[in-house]
Amino acid sequence: MNQTAAAAKPAGAGPFSVFERMVAWRYLRAKRKETVISVIASISFLGIMLGVATLIVVMAVMNGFRAELLTRILGVNGHLIVTPIDTPLEDYAAVADRINGVAGVKYAIPLVEGQVLAQGNIGSGTGALVRGIRGSDLGKVTLVANNIKQGSIVNFDTTDGVVIGRRMAENMGLVLGDSIRLISPDGDVTPMGTTPRAKAYPITGIFEVGMSEYDSSIVFMPLNEAQLYFNSEGKVGSIEIYVDNPDNVDALKTKVEEAAQRPIFLTDWRQRNQTFFSALQVERNVMFMILTLIVLVAALNIISGLIMLVKDKGHDIAILRTMGATRGAVMRIFLMTGAAIGMTGTLAGVLLGVVICLNVERIRQFFSWLSGTVLFNPELYFLSQLPAKMDMGETISVVAMALVLSFLATLFPAWRAAKLDPVEALRYE
Repeated sequence: MNQTAAAAKPAGAGPFSVFERMVAWRYLRAKRKETVISVIASISFLGIMLGVATLIVVMAVMNGFRAELLTRILGVNGHLIVTPIDTPLEDYAAVADRINGVAGVKYAIPLVEGQVLAQGNIGSGTGALVRGIRGSDLGKVTLVANNIKQGSIVNFDTTDGVVIGRRMAENMGLVLGDSIRLISPDGDVTPMGTTPRAKAYPITGIFEVGMSEYDSSIVFMPLNEAQLYFNSEGKVGSIEIYVDNPDNVDALKTKVEEAAQRPIFLTDWRQRNQTFFSALQVERNVMFMILTLIVLVAALNIISGLIMLVKDKGHDIAILRTMGATRGAVMRIFLMTGAAIGMTGTLAGVLLGVVICLNVERIRQFFSWLSGTVLFNPELYFLSQLPAKMDMGETISVVAMALVLSFLATLFPAWRAAKLDPVEALRYE
């Protein structure tokens, strides 16, 4: 009995058969009298394409922004910072050597830091952060050592000179070999009180790490000279530790405390930059929710377009029903019609988003040239270039979200088409 029924069933009459796909494709090709429906379908397609592309580009730029900032912050600053609790760090060399022996630690660098007023050839001066560091340790900070644009750090300890950022040099009108004047409020103690200490240092190197905050404010000075300048002879203020895996610093804290063999206070890079990266994460989540509305609006256009198509094709639906088409077949036809718009729009959006992400810096430069203004000013956005880093998981989630919204948008018009009474449709045709 079942074999007989199967044999009697016409070929291509199953769910999503060739017949159903053919009718759905025919409805996608609008005739002259269906211009309004065609326009709405085109708007829906463009809306989904632009929405998906915008989501991919914005999320990629924010991911790239965070990754680049993280790379530069962790490339210049230590991942764990050791500061003394009771007595000054006079045995810093021995403590650093012991910490260097901890598994997972790349190197420990003793530092003397202090805020100063820096003066050059132009301008009244600006605030700067002086970091006293040994020449061998400065070579380990690869983000700086590998980005020396002028000069050298080969004889850093013996030159009594300083290394400054490119933006600081430009802002102060300084070039290699010029002297930069540094003024510290913590100077010599006299009977009249503490007098500021001022001293000029020759510039022996200029670096550029690509983060404006560092390129315009950090001055690297030999450790022994910084100890004299900040009245810290024979001691340092902290030891910065660079580890193999910055995300695993919690597992190293106990080992570092044991290796220090003295009371210390430990802070990590997440504590120092918690507010900044939390703000980036909140902004990223909010942007995703806001831009999702673009795709939602495009999906609503699919609903309106399909409802108008169902109303226009009422006579065709009635004929299909009288010829034996089931309600399910009619519903699947309109589901495929709407889903085709969503799928092609999503695919086009992904391709457009990928192309923009791969050329985002060139696009930024073009619009900067076109408008005559500096888009993505590094003085405001920290980075000198606009980064973009696509995440496969995020891209898949954007595609899935767009496809789900498109599919959901087709359900109601398709259900309405399936519920259409063929007798009533033919009566009012």
